[in-house]
Formats: sequence, structure tokens, C-alpha cells
Amino acid sequence: MALRSVLLPGKPQSNIQAVCTVEWGRKRIIAYVSGCALALLGDVDRLMQTIYHDVEVFGVAIDEISGKIATVAKGRVFVYAPVGAEERSLKWVLQSQIDIRGNARPSTVSWGGEEELLVGNTSLALWSTQHAPPKKIWGKSLANPVYIGEFSYDASLIASTGESDRLVKIWRRLSIGTEDVQFDFSYLPHPRAVTGIHWRRPFSREQSVDNVLYTIAADGVLRVWAPVYPHDLHLLQLWAVIDLRESIPDSLGYEKTMARRSDNRYVMIVDGCVFTHAVESAVCSVTEGERGHEVFQRLVEVAKRSPEICVVFDGRGRMSAWGLENVGCRTRKTTNVFSVMHAENSGMEFVAKGEQEAFVRFHSFSGGAGLMVLAHVFDGRIFWYEARLDRFLDPSPRPRRASLLGVLAGHSGPIETLVRTADGKAMLSSAHKNELMVWSQSKGDNIALSKQSSISPTNRVHRAVILDNGNYVMTLHDGHVVLWDSTQPVAKELEQLDFKVAGKMLCLLLLPEAQDGLKQYHVVALSSEMKGIAWGIALPQKPSELTNGINDFRPTVHELATFALDMKEDLLMILPVDPVGWNATISGTLDTFSREVAVTVDKSGLLQSWTVKVSPDESGLRWLETSTVDTGIESPSLAKGNSIRKIALVNSGRSELTIWDSRAAQLEYQQHFESQDVIQDLDWTSTPDSQSILAVGFPHRVLLMCQLRYDYLNAGPAWASFRQINVQDITPHPIGDSLWLSNGSLVIGAGNQLFVYSRKVEELDDLSKQLRLSSLKARLDDIFEIVSHLNGPVPVYHPQFLQQCILAGKSVLVEEILVRLHKELRNFHEEIPLDNFLEIPVDTFLAREEDLSTARTSKLTGGFFGSYQEEEESLCFDETLAKSLCGLLTKIPIPHLMGTEQINLASIVECVAQVKEHRRSIDENGARYLLSFRQHGLRREPADMSYRSAAWAFHSTSQEILIDLVNNNAKGKMMWPQARESGVFMWLRDSEAIHKQFEIIARNHYTSTFEKNPIDCSLHYLALKKKNVLIGLWRMASWNREQVSTQRFLANNFSDPRWKTAAMKNAYALMGRHRFEYAAAFFLLADSLKDAVNVCFDRMNDIQLAIAVARVYEGDDGPVLRGLLQDRILPLAVEKGNRWLATWAFWMLRRKDMAVRCLLSPLRSLTIQGTDSPSTPTRIEARLFLADDPALVILYRQIREKTLQTLRGVEKISPEAESLFLLHTARLYDRMGCDLLALDLVRNWEFLRTSKDAHKPLIQFSPRHHFRRRSSITVVDEPPPMASMKFGIPGIGGGAGGTVKPPVAVFQEPSMDWAF
Repeated sequence: MALRSVLLPGKPQSNIQAVCTVEWGRKRIIAYVSGCALALLGDVDRLMQTIYHDVEVFGVAIDEISGKIATVAKGRVFVYAPVGAEERSLKWVLQSQIDIRGNARPSTVSWGGEEELLVGNTSLALWSTQHAPPKKIWGKSLANPVYIGEFSYDASLIASTGESDRLVKIWRRLSIGTEDVQFDFSYLPHPRAVTGIHWRRPFSREQSVDNVLYTIAADGVLRVWAPVYPHDLHLLQLWAVIDLRESIPDSLGYEKTMARRSDNRYVMIVDGCVFTHAVESAVCSVTEGERGHEVFQRLVEVAKRSPEICVVFDGRGRMSAWGLENVGCRTRKTTNVFSVMHAENSGMEFVAKGEQEAFVRFHSFSGGAGLMVLAHVFDGRIFWYEARLDRFLDPSPRPRRASLLGVLAGHSGPIETLVRTADGKAMLSSAHKNELMVWSQSKGDNIALSKQSSISPTNRVHRAVILDNGNYVMTLHDGHVVLWDSTQPVAKELEQLDFKVAGKMLCLLLLPEAQDGLKQYHVVALSSEMKGIAWGIALPQKPSELTNGINDFRPTVHELATFALDMKEDLLMILPVDPVGWNATISGTLDTFSREVAVTVDKSGLLQSWTVKVSPDESGLRWLETSTVDTGIESPSLAKGNSIRKIALVNSGRSELTIWDSRAAQLEYQQHFESQDVIQDLDWTSTPDSQSILAVGFPHRVLLMCQLRYDYLNAGPAWASFRQINVQDITPHPIGDSLWLSNGSLVIGAGNQLFVYSRKVEELDDLSKQLRLSSLKARLDDIFEIVSHLNGPVPVYHPQFLQQCILAGKSVLVEEILVRLHKELRNFHEEIPLDNFLEIPVDTFLAREEDLSTARTSKLTGGFFGSYQEEEESLCFDETLAKSLCGLLTKIPIPHLMGTEQINLASIVECVAQVKEHRRSIDENGARYLLSFRQHGLRREPADMSYRSAAWAFHSTSQEILIDLVNNNAKGKMMWPQARESGVFMWLRDSEAIHKQFEIIARNHYTSTFEKNPIDCSLHYLALKKKNVLIGLWRMASWNREQVSTQRFLANNFSDPRWKTAAMKNAYALMGRHRFEYAAAFFLLADSLKDAVNVCFDRMNDIQLAIAVARVYEGDDGPVLRGLLQDRILPLAVEKGNRWLATWAFWMLRRKDMAVRCLLSPLRSLTIQGTDSPSTPTRIEARLFLADDPALVILYRQIREKTLQTLRGVEKISPEAESLFLLHTARLYDRMGCDLLALDLVRNWEFLRTSKDAHKPLIQFSPRHHFRRRSSITVVDEPPPMASMKFGIPGIGGGAGGTVKPPVAVFQEPSMDWAF
């Protein structure tokens, strides 16, 4: 995903040769050195490559012909050659290195012809770099070390001068070639020291043109040197002079502006070729109306004279421009220096108010709208301007003559940490050698960072917090803290305060404040000994009050309190919470809803979130634990929480990422990365509607992850990677740190460079295509929009909303939505947006199902006029409308739906139509299973249906129709994989139907191959106890070499211990050959059902086959099935946190009270408590969000009053627990994007009892009314005493009821003895 970005490639060196720009291969290249790095840019926001050296570099030069680059270090020169023809693959690699022995001073370099490199130091040397290693072809020792040395563009002359030297030496080459190279020289004298030189650029290097040299001296005069005699073009003489100080005269208000008087002058030479191209660009840029303006006509007149332009600036922002006409003897015309313009405001002030003036060196080239200017200010910044010449050289007052495209700045050393303000509007970057900088970001969508201040403490900074939008910074050192005023370019130390605390400081926290507007801040530091100290900071209301001395207010720091925290000794880390999605203030109360400020992590992986408040009288702090999450991840290496209760955790190997919801203490996401991908940073942000975004930092890339809607039907992930930022192509340095700013931009610090990436998207990458974002009709060009689409509320016609409505039993509402959607699609137009609610009133979604059904019936039968309806506006959903709607869905791309979602929607329409057709015979649970079955059929990869689907079918009263539909789907050829996939043998309740279906599967397995192998169906027929049928099948398998022996073996009596032992031996032998299914069949032959079930469960890893064999062989009341459910299924359900499997198992065990309780209560508390067996360790999957399915509340509401046992289960659930379960389910609906269903749930839920009558039993005994509760029908299913056998699970078996007599066949007169 390509994103707009802003670069801060590093702080440029304050040297003459620190910046260089050329046009090579029709590409503009800007290079500058910063610290140990060389930055190569193609544009203001496009970094081509960063090259790091092992030493600091001071200068750079680029060869316009070969594209080679030379960088200068102390005693060394590095030569880089370009590799790769295409722009994307273009890189520079080290070709050779030139060592300058015996001298550690930085050198100056310049490229000549034929890849010759001039190196200036205490001597001038010429090196040929055509081959590696370079060859020295000429050298000359000098009395004064070279400060500047440059080739002319035709490489025939060299101009050199030393530092503080008033003589410029012109070296003339006497020979051509690399053999016996000779130079002679002459002097160009100046009255003061020379500070800069510039050779005039020709239109092309092939052009024969006079070499013209511009020199600038400390006397403030620009001198132009050119050849005088046509027969000796190498002899330069003074041609013209421009007094720079007099070129900008003082204005009439000179006395009033003495405070800003500046004697410094900055000169920019615009060569004639650059000026001509810039004028041509300006001509192409102006409109027809602007061509007649006087300003434009004046520019055309100046351009006709083909001048060289000299632009002079002063420190007050004023400017003047001068033209030099006919420079050089070949023109043979009179030289003319004429004034082009003078302006009081250039709009290009390189020195801000209050800053010390610094030297500025200019580089100009044509591009953009006309002229591009690089102003290298020697305070560590490069200003990049774009100017249209008719506006830039306009003599009339203009507020803006040039547009500032960007400022290239940054650090000189590797960036280590980034810290932001609470609101993300400013940040602090800390680099190597205690180099700190404060950056601020302008309002709106402008992502450019501007350097606000630099901080240079004398002692090492361990931690820092940034206050008041970056106006103040507090740094933590060994034994003291310092408060800095960062409103000035160089921060000023305001106050230093000593402290004493035991242990090493681990964390520095800025506490959220309870009142807005007051500049009162509180900072807390925590040490490794769990000791803490808090400081209070008082700041002025406005930073100007400090600068101007208003009210004599001075910021102060005072120690507020010291404290000790009662935490575990095995604590690993204390981390501040990323403040996302909130303002800078909070309420003054202290409770579990307060915003979290810190997260602690111990060695066992226990996460604890903390909030803290300062007491009203500032006498101390009050800490409160808001949440606890036991992750089970030992010794995590990284953790980061945010203020909307999300915590990211990285394991000890830094290869696995988990994301947790601390409010619900559940796992939302888990991903394992390759071993080479080491996670080293985590950063949080959120959208304006509080949807979390996580940046996962690796050494050379950052992966952005966002929340996805919970998807329980498809078991989809709750998080996904949607964007990747890879910096390896532009810098080899690993990423140091990253953070988010308030407007959604991401700042990455790598080496000494800062990369600021906007949230705006230019094109989708592979990750976005995997999420199928490219299939959306509406373009998503903002990551906030992408996240809102992936995780925001869904329209009512979205498949997820319709699926959940069907599960909630809202079939009438679903039909209403589909009827409205059909109507809207028939009149659909691309320019008219589709309403998310389809113009259905909100009250309709919140109404009860029976009320909706009544309203629809009255609407359809509302009298003579009410029954009249137009043919095209049918109010009833039927098969005809369903076919029409499916046809529209295949033709019209619906907004906010991806292609797969639209296919899913069509499947739901067909499913609803099918249920509608069988409405009188399919109940709600059958419809729920049918929906899951149809959705499962759309999956590409084979997988079993969920236990949720089996639970719906298990409680359905229309299982005959469901089994017919499943068989029809298999085309009457159902085999065991299809049976396992549909979960048939888990949800079928009728014993006869189970045997019949299992026999069908046995027959289909036998006939599935051409040979008709009896081995394929042996397990099935032996489970059905139909050994004779199997013998008959073997009798027909004459082709099988095992026929005779197997047929003879099966003919024996296996009730005899001898043959039973033989069958067991054969089973074990088959297990040794890994023929597990056949081995299970021989165990059944030996009447060892338990062993057969264990083989299916353990060896074949087929839980459903084990259940099916047990149910078929001995029925639902057999001891093996009970043992399987109790000892294997229930522990597995606890281990995986699967409540659907647990409630089914309890129901099969005749413990329906536990089947109800396990839907709400923790599974471990129901199955492990009170047993002697060791508890099974809970897998991390058991903590996954998928364990808390919102459909559980639907099943709970359905079965809680179904039988007497379920009512007893409800009695043990407190109203508070039920309320928490309800609110948690509502939050799950919200995370699914189904906000309306969450509102409907909490609005229409009915509690069986309230907290006031919690002590009253739901089941009351009356001799007259045996068991009665309201008017509901409750089945009496208390187990008889004979069922009170111990299962090993508390409550299973020993029911506490009286004796219940079995039903009698004839009527008996009731006894009246009790009345006497």
C-alpha cells in the first residue's frame, strides 16, 4: 500500500560541500551528508537510497557524466558507482576507497572529465576512478590546505582556495590524457578572505563556452571573473562586481527596524541555462489571463537578454535580483549589470526571529513550476522551495514568492527513542550522544514535522516526557530531573530537582489530568524496587507569558509524593499505556472505568492494568488495578497497552504476537512470524470512533494491523495486517523506534532519519488485496476509512447482520430486510447511495419477533384497500422474490460489500427461501442449522462444521427434514467424511435414525470402490453388531488375498475368551501397521468398545467417529459413552474453551442443569472443582474470543425454562452474573458490527428473577400444582435415584430429588390417604 510520506533524512553537515545536486540520466539527484550517512533523494518526499559509513562524512560530489558519487571523510574518500538501469532498481555500491595518509583533515572533492576525481587537502591530487583501485595521475603539495577546490564544467580549469585565504588559484591543465598530467596556475587576488566560488554552468557540456567564475569574499562583494582575450581563454580577469550590501539598501523605516538589522548577505547564482529553462516552465504554467499581466511581460523582456541572475537576500527577508548580460569575451558585447527587482519581503526567511544568523549556501535548478531552490542553512537544515519566476521576480509586494515544499533536517546520530505528547500533536526524538529534538505538526492533514527546539543535556537522559504541545520537556537523569523550555530553537533549562529512590528507574509516566485548561501536570517515575516518586509541574497558561515575563510567572517542579507499590517480585516490566482515542482530561473519580495509565507484566505472563489519581490536596497518589489477564505466555519480551483496553504481547523469542482484550480478559489474535522476523516495537493508535490500529515494528519494516469484525460463523480472525511499510529499500539501518501522531500519521526513526507516513493511501498493496479491498466499488484512500470499513457497523443488508438475525430468531425481520433490498436494487443507481437501514425505522429492529409477525399479518390482510398492492412492490418474501433478488445480486455491485460477501448474501437469500418453503415443518433451530450448513458449503477448504451448528440441530424438533437435506446434499452417497462434516451423529437424538444412518454410511463405503472392499465397512457393520452381513460381504470378495483367512476368523464365536483374545491381538497388530480404523473394528469384534473408541479418539483423532461408534454400539446410556463424555469430551471442551461442546456433553449426560450453567459460568469451575484428578492446562485457544459466542445467549434463553433440570441450573446463576453475561454479549455484537442487535438484546431481555428475589427458588412445590412456574411448559426430568452413580464430575449423577415412579400403562385411582 503506497502512502504519501514526508522525509527528514537527517541533519546536514555545516560544510561547503555537504549538499550537491545534478541531473544524471534524465533524473534529478539531490545528495547530502549527515553524520555517517549519505542521503540520496529524487524529490522532496522520495528517498532513493541511504548509504551509511563507519566514519563521519563531511562532503559529497556527483559526476554528471558517469553518475559516480564521492564522499569525504577524515583521511578517506569513498567512491560509489551506480548499479541498475531502471529507476526502482537503481542503487549505488561502493567501488573503491582512497586513503589519504598522514592527514586527518576533511578533504574537498570535485569531478572532472573521464571519471577523474580531484581530491584537495594539504595537497591537490587527481585520481582516475575508471578502474578499481583508483590510480593517482597527478599531485601537488600546497602551503595552505585546500578549503574549496572545484573543476570547471569543461574540466580544463581548477579553482582552489584555502580557508581564510584571499587568493584564488586557477590551475590550467596543460596535457590531455592520464599520462604525464601537468598543470600551471595563476592567482585571482581579493582584498578579503574568499568564502565561496561558483563556475558558470553551460547549456550542455558539449557546448563551447567561456569559463566564468563567481567568487564571494568577506568584504561583501560578488566578483565575476572571465577570459578577456579570445586567444587565451584560460586567463581569467575581473569582469564585473556587485556590492552585496549596497544591493539591498535600508528602507525608510531603518531606525525602527534596528533590532532586526542584518549585515549578512546571502547570494544565489541562477545560471543562464537554468534561468532560460525556468522561464520556459513559467510560460507553460501561466494561464491565458496571466499572459497579459505586466509582471509576465517584464519577465519575458528580461529573458530575451539571456542574462545570468544574481539574487541577494539579507537576514530580514528582503531581496534583490540583478542580471548579468554578455559575460565572456566570445559574445563581444558590452557587459551590462542591470537591476531586475527589489522587494522588502522575499517570503524566504531562513533565520527565524530570535535565532542566530547562520551561513546559507544555495543550489538552484529548473523543475516543477519553474525554479527549484535548495537553501542549505548551516544550522542543520535544508529548505526546499519551488518558485514560478514571474512571481518570484515580481517587484510589487507579495506575501509569498516561493512555495516551501519541505525542510530537510533531523539528527546526526542514530535515533533511539520517540516520545509523543498525550494528544499526539508534538513529539520528542532522542538520538545517540544525548541529542534531543522537539518536533511539532501543523493542524489539518499536513503531516510535515517542523523542528521546534533542540535539547543538549550534559548528563545522559534515561526517560523523558513532553508537555503542553511540546512547549516543555521533562528529562529524567541519574538522581535528578530537569524541566526545559522548548519554545526556543535551543531549549533553555528552567529548573533542576534532585531526588533519591531505590532501584533503577523503569518507567516515567505522564498522568492524565482531571481538569482541562489548567497547566498542572503530574509525572510519576517507578523503579525496579517498586518504589515510586511523583512530581507536580506548574506551567504558565501561555508560553508567551514566560517569554515576555508577564506576571513574573516561572514554571516550577516540586516533589509531590513518594510511594511503594505492592507488586510481585517476579515483575518483568512496567510500561506506560499508549494514550489513544481520548482527550487530555478525564473524570476525577477512581474506578475500574477510569483510563489506564500503566501495564505491568510478570514472568508468568500475567498482565495487570493500573489507573491512578492524584488526591485533591495533592498529598499522594491512589492506585487501582483495573483488569488482570493471565496469558500463560512465560517471560514475554515486549508488551504495550492502549487506553481502550487492548494489550499486545510478544513472547520471549520475539517471534509470536498476541493481542488481548483486557476488559474481557480474552485473546483476540495470535500470529507466529518467521525466525528472521524479530518483533522489536509495538505502537497503538485509534480512529476517531475508537477502533484500534497496531503498528508492529521489525528491524526493517513496520506491519500495520487493524481490528476486524468478530465472525463466529466462519471463525474468522479478529485482526488482520492491512498495510506494510518497508524501509529496507531506502536505508540499510534498522528501525530504532516508531510512534503515531494525532492525525493518523506514523513516524519511523531509522538511523538518523525520520520518515513520516500519512494515513492517505495512494495505491493498494498485496496485503490490501488479500483483504479484497480492491473489490470494493467505493475507493478507500484513507487508512481510517479502511479500518472503519473492516470493523465498523455493517448495513442491515450485510450477510453478518442477516446471519445473526436468523440465529436470534428474527425471521420476520430478515424477510422485511430482503424485501426492502429487492425494492432498492430494482431502482438502484450508482450515483444514489444505498441507505444503511434501507429506510426501515429503527423501532422495527428493536421490536419483538411476535410483534413484527402480528404487524406483518395485519399489513397483508388489512381490508379491501389494504390488500391491494402493485405487482412490482410485493410485500411478502417468497421463492419468486428470492430468485429475482439473487439475479439482481449477480448483476449489481452493492456498496460496502466485497465480492465474497455479496455471494454470501445470495446464499442467505436462498437459505431463507428454503426455510420459508418448509416453515411449517422446520423450527427455528432447524433454520439455524440450515443457515450454517449452507454457509459451510461455500467454503473452499474442507472442514467440519462447528459444534454450535450441531447444538442447534441437536435441539431441533425437525431432525427428519434436516437429515433428508443433508443426505440430498450428498446425493444419497453420504460417507463418513460428509457425516463428520455435517455432525450428524452428534445431533441425531432418535436411536433408530442413528442406526439407519450409520448403516447407510456402511453401505456407501462398501460400494465406493470398484472392487467393493469389505475392509472399508468393517468398523461400521461391527458397530451395528451385524457380523453376519460382514461375513457375507467377505464371501463375495474373492479378489482379496485376505478373504479366506478373514472369513474363517470371523466365523468363530467371539464370546469365547480364546477368540476374543485372538481378536485383540489382531487389533494390536493392525495398530502397529497404522491401520487404525481396521484395528478399531477388531476391538469391536472382541467386544472391547472402550478400546475401539480410544483408537478413534487418540489415534485417528476423530472425536465424532468415537461418539458415533459408542452411540451405535451401546446406545446413549452406555457406560463407555458416559466415560467418553466425562473423561475425554468435557476436559477437551475446557481445554479449548468450547462451551457448545460442553453444553452438548452435559445434555447427553442427562445433566441439563450443568448444560445451562456452562453457557455462562467458567467451564473450569464446573468441571474441575472438587475433583481429585489434576486439572488439564488450558490452551491459549480457550482464551480466544471465539469461545464467547453471542449465540450462546440465544441458546441460554431457549433452554433455561425447557425442563426442570435447566431451571435448577438457572437457580445457581446469580442475576449479577447473568447481567454481566448479557452486557458482554452486547459488546460482542458491537464488535461484530451489529449494534442494533446489541441494543435489542439489552432492551428486550427478560430476567427470570431480579436481585431482590434472588433468594427465592424458581421451582416451588405445591401438592395441588406439582411443578408450576408462570404459564410456561416445563418438562419434569429429575433423574431417579438409580441414576445417582458417581461420574467423577461434581453434580453429575447423584441428583437431589425424590423417587419418581415410572409412568403406568393404565389409569390408577390416586391414593387419598394423605387427606385422613
